[in-house]
Amino acid sequence: MRPLRFVALGDSLTEGVGDPVGEGWRGWAALLADGLAPADAPAQFVNFAVSGAQTRDVLERQTPAALAVRPEVASVVIGVNDTLRCTFDIHAVAARLDEVYAAFTRQGAVLLTACLPDPGAMLGLPGALARPLARRQRAVNTVVHALSERYGAVHLHAAEGAWLTERAMWSADRLHPGELGHRQLAVRFHALLAEAGIATGRAPSSKPEFPAPTRSASLWWLATAGTGWVARRCTDLLPQLLTLAADEIRHRARGTSARLDLSASHAVASALAALSVTEQPDAA
Repeated sequence: MRPLRFVALGDSLTEGVGDPVGEGWRGWAALLADGLAPADAPAQFVNFAVSGAQTRDVLERQTPAALAVRPEVASVVIGVNDTLRCTFDIHAVAARLDEVYAAFTRQGAVLLTACLPDPGAMLGLPGALARPLARRQRAVNTVVHALSERYGAVHLHAAEGAWLTERAMWSADRLHPGELGHRQLAVRFHALLAEAGIATGRAPSSKPEFPAPTRSASLWWLATAGTGWVARRCTDLLPQLLTLAADEIRHRARGTSARLDLSASHAVASALAALSVTEQPDAA
């Protein structure tokens, strides 16, 4: 019998940023892969995730390559980078995710998905800047919830819980999990898969293998790679985010903030309604 094949699609979270091993990243998906099958017949794991990827990248680049592997298990965790771009469009996000989920389901793969915390809260941005990002992330999470249910995905609720406020779980940039955080994601995914009878290997350990980065190492990262990351995102997002913040402040002054939430809810409902509700994923 061939080994179980597991592919991971997504962005820097799935690539493993925040969990350095040697000269590269490991991350939750690699940790999970070790527990999907018994040690004497380990799973074959291929990580297609790329830092900075958006739903378009997953659909157009990662999905075709991952389908060629013909996996039994496929994780698709994506969406935060879409919310950080001036091109954010929940209709486009929903349509792309629907196409990706359908492709793996048609091939008979078990689909893994997750909803994620909003980046504004994780970065500790001021309210007027954080609220528009939170609204966008809620929209993405709502779409992921709905499509995960439609395609029978194994879904992890990672947008909530005590782990979000535990500083030790997060890396220096406060957006990516550290080793402990990645292990938490792997452990929680494994529990869901074991309950479904899919993961038959030993659960990943929740205990760290390496010492946590020192404060000086974290500050050095922020001053070098971290600064570059923020600069790249701000070049694209900041002008629009300032416009969104100004709109937020204006509505708050008028007492009409609820209209922004209502408009976002209508956009999500419209995006989901635009997808075919009659077409169902093919049976495996």
